[in-house]
Formats: sequence, C-alpha cells, structure tokens
Amino acid sequence: MSRTRNQPVEPTSGLGFAIAAYGLWGLLPLFFLLLHPTGPFEVVAWRVLFSLVFCLALITATRGWPALLVVLRRPKTVWVMGLAGLLIFVNWQTYVFATLTGHVVEAALGYFMNPIVTVLLGVFVLHERLRRIQWIAVAISAAAVLVLTIGYGALPWISLVLALSFGFYGLIKKNVGPGVGALTGLTLETAWLMPIAIAELLIVGAMTGLTFGTVSPWHTVGLVSTGVVTAVPLLFFAAAARRLPLSLLGLVQFVAPVLQFLVGVFILGEPMPPERWVGFGLVWVALVILTVDMVATGRAPRRASPEPL
Repeated sequence: MSRTRNQPVEPTSGLGFAIAAYGLWGLLPLFFLLLHPTGPFEVVAWRVLFSLVFCLALITATRGWPALLVVLRRPKTVWVMGLAGLLIFVNWQTYVFATLTGHVVEAALGYFMNPIVTVLLGVFVLHERLRRIQWIAVAISAAAVLVLTIGYGALPWISLVLALSFGFYGLIKKNVGPGVGALTGLTLETAWLMPIAIAELLIVGAMTGLTFGTVSPWHTVGLVSTGVVTAVPLLFFAAAARRLPLSLLGLVQFVAPVLQFLVGVFILGEPMPPERWVGFGLVWVALVILTVDMVATGRAPRRASPEPL
C-alpha cells in the first residue's frame, strides 16, 4: 500500500533518524576522550579496521553482498571510492587529533564552515552561479577566517582541513550517485584504507607501543566499538536521507557542530577569547544568511552532508 501525503510516518521517523545521526556525531568527542591513553593515530587505525569488520558483518547479516559485488564490477567507481577513502581518512585523523589534543571547538568550527565550502565547490568545480546574498555569506566567512587567524596568530588549520576534506568528500559521494549505498560505500572506503591503518599500527607499535588490550577490558571494548560508532550514525543518516527533503536534512546537520561546540566550551572548558567569539559569530551570521536564502528560494542544498567524523 502506497503512502499518502497525509501520512506523517516517513517525515517523523526521518527526522528521528537525522537527529540520532547528527546527535551521535556531535557527541563523538566524549567517546574518543574515553579511549585515553590511546593516541590519535592508533585510534584512527583501529577505527578503520573495526569499521571494515563491522561493515562486512552487516553486509553478511543483511545479505548485501550482491550490491557490493555489483559495485566491484565497476572499476572506475572502485577507484573513486578509494579517493573518497583517502579524504575521509584525512578528515577522521584530523578530527581525532583535534579531540585528543584539546581542539574540539576548532573542530566544531570546521563543520560549521562546511556548508560554505560546499557553496564554493559549487562555484569553482561545478561552475554554479551564486546570487549576491550568497556571495555576501561567503565574504563574511572569509572575514571570519581572517579574524580567527589574527586571534590564533596562525591559520585555523584544523577547521580548514576538516571543512575542505569533508567538502571534497561530499562532492565525490554526490558524483558517485545513489548506486553506491551508505554501507557499501563505507565498506569500500575502509577496505582501501586497511593498508594505511596497518602501517599506522606498525609505526605506533615500534615507536611508543600499542595500547590495545593493555589498559583494561573496557578500554579494549571501546577501541573495538569504534567500528560500531562509525557505522551506526552513518546508517541512521542513510535512513533519514531516504525519508526527508534535503532542505530539512541540511538544517538538521547543524546539530553535530553545535553539540561539539557545547562539549568543547562547557564540558571540556576550552578557552573562548573575544576574537574566537567574533570569528564564530561571523560564521553563524553567514550560515543564517545561507539558510534564509535557501528557505526563501525553496532550493535544497546541492549536497547534504554525507558521513562526517
């Protein structure tokens, strides 16, 4: 039986899935901090390997092997997923490094900046034309980076790397299209990254020693569960994307950086000097301008955020 417009089941459940996905992504800093004393390189290596294991188990449980095999028969797509894997690896490594070194607020800024990067990619890569109000939002964002650079005494490189890597990752995922599902995509990406993860573990083991299995049973469970923590919000996001219009999904995406910002400032007590507040304020003003323009023109974002963090 087909659903009618009067049935709110899909939008309601879709919004629940979206809030669950972005809520979990927003609380990731607290999870990674629980993995102390494991360093960021070991954490990301285990995250890659256990994400792959968990994805393969899910594919087996859901009988998703035929869909994966279909994609594997398309060499171009497989190579593109390898590039996507490298970008998400850069994103993961930068994010975990930021979390474990006291830069959660700067990481949150990166994800606030992501919609701006998406707009710029539309201009310079997809040759889209921006309206005047959109250019104003971009200019305000550039001013924010300038203010933060002056305040930091250096470019906010963590924010920029996160925003750029995730922006290009989203662009690649958009070009791949719906033919590669969320679970299939993450499986291919982590499979490509497996040699890098193994190399990381070998280097960390030789230099400082691995913490896996040496701290406590709960710590070991935490490292193993990085695969679940990576895949579950992604699947929630995929479920939300099937049920919600992109415009609404694009608005809900701000739940994650808002939570990260709150965690960094009010739980972890990271400093917020005046220039930081000014920089964040400018970014928020730019986002409000883009959001109002999107709603006023009835245009959905060209790319909803795929799988962050």
